[in-house]
Amino acid sequence: MSLSDPVRQIVRQRAGNFCEYCLSHQDYIMGRLQVDHILPVAKGGGDELENLCLACELCNQYKWTKTEFNDPQTEKSIALFNSRQQRWSDHFQWSKDGTEIIGLTACGRATVAALQLNNSLAVVVRRNWVRAGWHPPTLNT
Repeated sequence: MSLSDPVRQIVRQRAGNFCEYCLSHQDYIMGRLQVDHILPVAKGGGDELENLCLACELCNQYKWTKTEFNDPQTEKSIALFNSRQQRWSDHFQWSKDGTEIIGLTACGRATVAALQLNNSLAVVVRRNWVRAGWHPPTLNT
């Protein structure tokens, strides 16, 4: 099922044009942010707004159909971050230099690992964004 343009616009506006996982802004990436199903359609998720978030291509590809992942610290399977039910700042923070996302909770750590939020490409790009004064974002997340 294809999402309507008005639904996509609501998701985009609600997220402020930021990826809801890595907080990359639409203005700074070389692709269009995508609407992601928090609970993937393949696992029974639907198109209701409470199941939709905005994601960059990298986060969306790494997440794919994952809904949980092992917390690297406890090795227990943990539900991934859900931007409709959780606040980003409760589960993540930026490293001092602004280039890496640090998981503060089991959910945060599992999400960082599952979505490879600190992959080498992301860290290099964020380093350049920091130099340009574009990063880290200041949001009420």
